[in-house]
Amino acid sequence: MTLDVKSNTLYFDGCNTVELAKQYGTPLYVISETSIVEKCTEIRNTFLNRYERTRAAYASKAFLTLSMCKIIEREGFCLDVVSGGELFTAMKASFPSEKIEFNGNNKSVEELELAVDYNIGRIIVDGLDELSLIEEICKEKNKKANILYRITPGVKSDSHDYIVTGKKDSKFGIPLDDEVIFPAVEKAINSPYVNFLGFHFHVGSQLHNNESHIKALDTALKLIKDTIDKFGFVTPELNIGGGFGIKYTEEDEKKPFAYFLDPMMEEIEKFSKNLNITRPEIVIEPGRSIVGEAGITLYTVGTIKDIKGIRKYVSVDGGMTDNIRPALYQAKYEGIAANKAGEPKKDVVTISGKCCESGDILIRDAHVADLRRGDIFAILSTGAYNFSMASNYNKNPVPAVVLVKGGKSELIVKRQSYEQMIENEIIPESLK
Repeated sequence: MTLDVKSNTLYFDGCNTVELAKQYGTPLYVISETSIVEKCTEIRNTFLNRYERTRAAYASKAFLTLSMCKIIEREGFCLDVVSGGELFTAMKASFPSEKIEFNGNNKSVEELELAVDYNIGRIIVDGLDELSLIEEICKEKNKKANILYRITPGVKSDSHDYIVTGKKDSKFGIPLDDEVIFPAVEKAINSPYVNFLGFHFHVGSQLHNNESHIKALDTALKLIKDTIDKFGFVTPELNIGGGFGIKYTEEDEKKPFAYFLDPMMEEIEKFSKNLNITRPEIVIEPGRSIVGEAGITLYTVGTIKDIKGIRKYVSVDGGMTDNIRPALYQAKYEGIAANKAGEPKKDVVTISGKCCESGDILIRDAHVADLRRGDIFAILSTGAYNFSMASNYNKNPVPAVVLVKGGKSELIVKRQSYEQMIENEIIPESLK
């Protein structure tokens, strides 16, 4: 069990979280290697080892460090990146180039050149003009790139609108209007500078229902059949994305990976058999579902304001700078007093951050033990989209990240210093 309580203290992957806070300071991101490996093992057992010609590409936008690249490589997964910075991180970690795929709705010329130079495995083309950019780059460099088209399947998912990506009104993907998609497919098939491998879709994030995945798959399979009928071309690959939900609170009904993947694989197998074609290689892109529950954030309690009859605010030494999700799309979390983990949760408080924003609230109406200044408070399931979305708002430094496993801890990201925070700032001569 990754989370445990011993002697009134919260332990995470065998580590005393109060001691971690003392050793490394707070706010502190703590990542469980054991939890990450368990999720990767589940994906292997229920998908990669069960179905031939399948791959899993970790969606690095959820959480990416040099150490995370090493873990993902060791687990035998591929890596999905969405920016030059993420690609550069993978390169610095010597991640195998052929196991990298590059997503993103507005890749720059410089990013595409970096991808082509590094000979990455796949570029997921997200717009009509992107293919022309890739062709120009490949022609100049005398190379050939593997590509897929990201399509907009036109399905609505049951999640916050900011993290729904498959509806027709989306900045992501290529619309499936006949006059748009088929000329693009024909151009890619006939291009001397790319190997057209197939299609990609992603319907949204933090999903607990497989309905939108199934609907999007139906759309993608129809497109594959139409491509065969129109061009005699059998697409060798289909990327069905990720978005598999995790447990943030008791309200979340988390499903196993098989709940999403088995029905889709069954439909794909049946489709391929009916058409008498080789079943496409199937790729998934789990991110949050691998690392989300593998992380917690530790804070030190500061000012407490009890507004009688209204609300009790408990402020911590972090906030929206290390976890923007509650302010950005009303994400909900649960937490626990790490140094009072075994005590009754008799108090109801609002955990607030230290930023100069009224919206800097981490948890509303949290049931907690009696909190006092100096207590250590842990917020759970912060492994995804916390460190990766951290900012320097109010000139707050980005916290450190610690990797824990079996009672041992290792620093994998140093705490940002004030000096580092302003190292790129310059006072011009006119102001001296």
